Amino acid sequence: MGCVARSPLSGRAARDHGAPHVTVTCSAGRVALGEPVAGSAPFARLWVFVEQPGPWGRDALRESHLDAVVGAELAALGSDRPVRVGLIRSVGAHADVVQGSPRTVLVARVDRSASWLASRRLDDVRGLADALRVDDLLTAGSEPQWLPGSPLPAPSRAVLVCTNAKRDQCCAVLGRPLAASFAASAGAALAVWETSHTSGHRFAPTYVSLPDGYLFGGPDAASGSVDACRGRASLEPAAQVAELAVLRSLGEPTPRPLKVVASGEGVFQVHDGDDTFTVTVHTTEGPDRPESCTKAAVPSSWFTATVDPVAG
Repeated sequence: MGCVARSPLSGRAARDHGAPHVTVTCSAGRVALGEPVAGSAPFARLWVFVEQPGPWGRDALRESHLDAVVGAELAALGSDRPVRVGLIRSVGAHADVVQGSPRTVLVARVDRSASWLASRRLDDVRGLADALRVDDLLTAGSEPQWLPGSPLPAPSRAVLVCTNAKRDQCCAVLGRPLAASFAASAGAALAVWETSHTSGHRFAPTYVSLPDGYLFGGPDAASGSVDACRGRASLEPAAQVAELAVLRSLGEPTPRPLKVVASGEGVFQVHDGDDTFTVTVHTTEGPDRPESCTKAAVPSSWFTATVDPVAG
């Protein structure tokens, strides 16, 4: 008999129902609705983060003290490629920087076959979008030596917690305490940053782990558990659900990458070493709810996943 798991479907086809009527925050409403977190990670195989302290606007790349031209060029990197670009700042007080001040740039490829994290120090971020050579980065099997800037010691892992209040109040109210908690206990192998956006405000507090590419969210996000995992960003949402459903059926406490292969409409073959599982994913429609505190209510939907071992 199969194991069943649920997760939200991407809101691409959601329709607007007029002005929002929000009586609770979007994150509290999601918890009350029981909308699961799995399958809500944005699809991206390359992540780029640029340090920019000081205030961030809702569209942080274009609405911060980062040069507006630089911000627009960086934003364009993800317009037609599986690339996510955001701003980062140190945890806590946010002293501003003047133009031309040195800043950290993080670049991570999160494919299962090639995951790496690079840290660079740049004196000037003008021209960074072109210098990154994003198309080459998307196929780089390891950290390229030609990345712009001076190499910094890269941590084994980086955690980037969404704290942008102008994007959604839940990210700031719930994200900042989580970032502070992570930072207080982090060793040399873990870098902790605040970031401007990871998507999915209603899953706050939410953060991305690099270079594995897993996102976590909800009240238990700090646990880093399978149940708090939104999915692996290098997989499409339904495939994220398939991987997590198998890990849950195996009783795994934390996520790890499995080989996920689509074998039909909503059907996946998930391989864990010599073991193979067939996962069938279906869509379940839910009631209307806002995707963030500032948006109108839209129909909710999520996936149900049935896991069956393949006889060997």
